[in-house]
Amino acid sequence: QVQLVESGGGLVQAGGSLRLSCAASGRTFRLNTMGWFRQTPGMEREFVAAIGWSDSSTSYADSVKGRFTISRDNAKNTVSLQMTSLKPEDTAVYYCNVDRPGRDDYWGQGIQVTVSS
Repeated sequence: QVQLVESGGGLVQAGGSLRLSCAASGRTFRLNTMGWFRQTPGMEREFVAAIGWSDSSTSYADSVKGRFTISRDNAKNTVSLQMTSLKPEDTAVYYCNVDRPGRDDYWGQGIQVTVSS
């Protein structure tokens, strides 16, 4: 059974940093694109960042570009999101994602990130 478990969320002041991690179990995803999405109440889940099987293939939402960095460790089956210069508008539940073209993606349970002003 595949599980994605996020950690590292919490409360931080504006301008601060947090590092989210996602540990995958049940199978390896070294050839899958992995990423992060976020969602606020009443809004659709939105893309934040993604990383291909090779660390050189990354993409970011414009709103986080230059502030967030996604990375992965295929040996440990983990993906991380380093978030810096956090803003109150970054407040959301963050979800780890494994892209599975042609199939339902895998999702984590979500973790709260709250940025106070």
